[in-house]
Amino acid sequence: MSASVISSAMEQNLSQGSLIRRMFEAGIELRKKYGDDAVCDFSLGNPDLAPPAEAARAMTALAARMSEPGILGYMPNAGFSWAREKLAAWLSSQQKTALEAKHVMLGCGAAGVMNAFFHTVLEPGDEVLTVAPFFGEYRFYVGNHGGTLHPVPCRAEDFGPDVEALAAAVTPRTRAVIINSPNNPSGAVYSEEDIKSLATMLEEASKRIGRIIYLVADEPYRFLAYDGIEVPAALPLYKYSVVISSFAKNYGMAGERVGYIAVNPAMEHADQLMDGLIFSNRVLGFVNPPVVGQYLMADCLGTSTDAALAIYTNRRNKLAAILADAGYEFTLPKGTFYFFPKAPGGDDKAIVERLTNNLVLAVPSSGFGFPGYFRLSFAVEDAVIERSAEGFRKALKG
Repeated sequence: MSASVISSAMEQNLSQGSLIRRMFEAGIELRKKYGDDAVCDFSLGNPDLAPPAEAARAMTALAARMSEPGILGYMPNAGFSWAREKLAAWLSSQQKTALEAKHVMLGCGAAGVMNAFFHTVLEPGDEVLTVAPFFGEYRFYVGNHGGTLHPVPCRAEDFGPDVEALAAAVTPRTRAVIINSPNNPSGAVYSEEDIKSLATMLEEASKRIGRIIYLVADEPYRFLAYDGIEVPAALPLYKYSVVISSFAKNYGMAGERVGYIAVNPAMEHADQLMDGLIFSNRVLGFVNPPVVGQYLMADCLGTSTDAALAIYTNRRNKLAAILADAGYEFTLPKGTFYFFPKAPGGDDKAIVERLTNNLVLAVPSSGFGFPGYFRLSFAVEDAVIERSAEGFRKALKG
């Protein structure tokens, strides 16, 4: 990749993908100046809950084996076979699809796995659609492999996918559509009717343009849906679907970088796609997923996330009460640990600046390809939420 291409990507990052990190870094400076207890940082979606007890037991058991030769050595590029078998069994129930080890691959976080997928399926000039607002790094994951990301605005009333608009955006170069539900940053959960409608559209569009359009379901927040809402499984609804996720959010292992992809066994050439994914996992330099993370994952699979859901539900309700009392307009999130309130006057950068001046850190929605809102992560301690009330009120008064 040339220096000019890198420079262009970095300039794009300054205006979009790095806004979250920039606010996080601003928080570090504010804490140095005013003290930790003065700043209310809602900028970064970094899960703050401890991993399950099973992770500690797995770590202890692994530590006792450190004298074994090669215990932390290489393994097959797709991950340990026993880890893939356990993952496939767990996913079979979740995705309502019979999966075997050969249908799943482990990699270096959901980000690494998504890069492997696009490295496998994209040709230079291909296009990938996604629903805006969207996770800003998608643009780079697609661009890394010669593709172009085309965001399509969501339905205004509920942040759901606008299937008609997506259909209109399909061109002969469209290769995939990324959906993220529960959605970062909006907190929306796409309904089964939405996914079915999207699947029907993709089937028709694939026939019309004469090439497969893949559906990529990015699901790191699947476990975090509120009020009894069920997150529909994509695999049974569309033949050419893949599911990508990680154990960052549900098991509090974001830094351990263990992600996975599940390929729908119903699609033709599923084995060939998996071969390509495993090859890409290697040649992109990931080589194989982290050893320690696979042991932790295997022992945590099936662990109840009810306690985490209860904690985040309580935080969601606390922050909702504070925002409502201050006078902000918002939709109560159905999933994730994010609020996505409207920016007064539609100026997301102005309200974020006013919040920062009142020691409350948020992220402007421009960084998610959907100006006019701002994102708040409530993956923070209750005390942070509770002391933020005055800052929110003052910022709205200007």
